[in-house]
Amino acid sequence: VDGRVGEGTLRMLNLSDEEKFLRIAISLDKYKKLPATMPDKYIWVNASSNYLDVIENAEVKFSSKIICGKPRTRTPVLNSAISVLITYPQWVPPPSIVLKEILPAVKKNPGYLARKGFSLLDKEGNEVDPYTVDWSKFSKGIPYRVVQGSGDANALGVLKFHFDNKYSVYLHDTNQRYLFGNAMRSLSHGCVRVQDWEKLALYILRNDSLNSAGRYRMADSLRTWLKNKQKHHISVKNKIPVYIRYITCEGKDGQVVFYDDVYGEDKHLGEKYFTRK
Repeated sequence: VDGRVGEGTLRMLNLSDEEKFLRIAISLDKYKKLPATMPDKYIWVNASSNYLDVIENAEVKFSSKIICGKPRTRTPVLNSAISVLITYPQWVPPPSIVLKEILPAVKKNPGYLARKGFSLLDKEGNEVDPYTVDWSKFSKGIPYRVVQGSGDANALGVLKFHFDNKYSVYLHDTNQRYLFGNAMRSLSHGCVRVQDWEKLALYILRNDSLNSAGRYRMADSLRTWLKNKQKHHISVKNKIPVYIRYITCEGKDGQVVFYDDVYGEDKHLGEKYFTRK
């Protein structure tokens, strides 16, 4: 897009037939590790293709562009299930982001927090003025919580899809929607940003209404809360399974489509298992 040969372009141009064969073998092995019987409905996230598919009865109901983790903060492989939708969520950056990004920035200028919409809270939940803190004392973490208030500028956007996992990653909207126009979308801290977040939310709520009396009106409530910029938690009774994987090739329309091995995982596995003696 930018007319320059970047790292990703070079990786794809240098993809030989032998490497494609190895990619296919590695991808087939990853598919073999999936459950023998997949659910009737689930969400499939491929961190290599940067696409999300909603699968129902073995067919793709719809797809959405997504933004996954950068190579330094990759999106993890996991299985879970969406249990809660949160409108106008707050964002609490995980310790890794606080340590690697926020703390260095605040040391240079405590005004960084206000500029990004962050509040600094002590253990009792009281707000602390960042200009009163001696930031030079901290190098491995801080004794405060950093919270970004809900709103259109929040990093999670206006809707968060929560599911239990040990990595503190989620599916969510974003305040940087223009990035979906990028061909290379491995840009996040590990969470999955969803372009068609509203379509996904309405699908989940419709699915929830099938066996729950009165839940069919929840879609209207969701639209109202979003319009009024209100924070609400919507419990999902019929939890939708989520499978996040990193698979660099797949079959589409009778052909094999290859994606960028941006994390270098397949390259590592190829060297580990297929190195000639």
